[in-house]
Amino acid sequence: MKPEITVFHRGSYQLAESAVWDEKSGTLYFANILGCEIHAVAWESGVHESWKFEKTVGSFGLCKDGRLVVALHDEVILFNPETEERTVLCRIEADDPRTRLNDGKVGPDGAFWVGTMCDSSPRQDIGALYRVAPDGTVTTIQTGVRVSNGLGWTQDGKTMFHSDSTDAWVVKYDFDPATGAATNRRVYLQLDNTLGRPDGACVDADGNYWSAGVSAGNVNCFSPEGELMTSYEMPVPRPTMPCFAGPDMDTLVVTSLRDGLSEEQLEEAPLSGDILAFKPGFKGFAPFRFG
Repeated sequence: MKPEITVFHRGSYQLAESAVWDEKSGTLYFANILGCEIHAVAWESGVHESWKFEKTVGSFGLCKDGRLVVALHDEVILFNPETEERTVLCRIEADDPRTRLNDGKVGPDGAFWVGTMCDSSPRQDIGALYRVAPDGTVTTIQTGVRVSNGLGWTQDGKTMFHSDSTDAWVVKYDFDPATGAATNRRVYLQLDNTLGRPDGACVDADGNYWSAGVSAGNVNCFSPEGELMTSYEMPVPRPTMPCFAGPDMDTLVVTSLRDGLSEEQLEEAPLSGDILAFKPGFKGFAPFRFG
């Protein structure tokens, strides 16, 4: 049986992405990248808050001290949602107007992993993947990327995933949570528009990789060995990122976009840009925190 897909939050956002579940406060956070915003929705009450930034918000993660680590267009900052205090941690590719920061997540090593993307079409392979340590030290992990995306780790912290949405590959690394060393890079998936090019992603408690097939309107679940386990057709043509959320971590929320869709597409899929949710029969785990 196909699970019932519901609307968790209406918003009609241009480009909703970077869903992050905060199990301590029972809050779902997500970004509206092109709107330069971070949003927070309380799971039980539905109370909605948002914060505006001066640049695109590519992604963000939770910090151990209650702040957020945020990837703006060309810099990573620490942001306090209560006071709105903002502290610049580092700048990345700030001298290259062709790129911007995109998908990022906090890893099991307590660092913020974030990539850049070519911000024009056709996409050039001028992006990269970086590791940002809590002290602001930036380490380049991989270059030659067109649209860095799909970051995720297994619950034990020993495997890392990373994708390029344009070239449609997903790779795996062996990961050392103690040092943040990512080694033994190998191809995990090579996708196409049939299942959808890989956009944002998450990993469940069993080590399965969940990927938004942004070009096919699907959310796909792959086993640790890379076999397709199931594919869920979404009621929007451009899902952007899945994230396990909720008190029992058994609800998959999926962000989506409206930007670039035609009037006909929007008429056929009026939920585009909303935050969707369903229970797939799998569970996630609490996110790692920065610091």
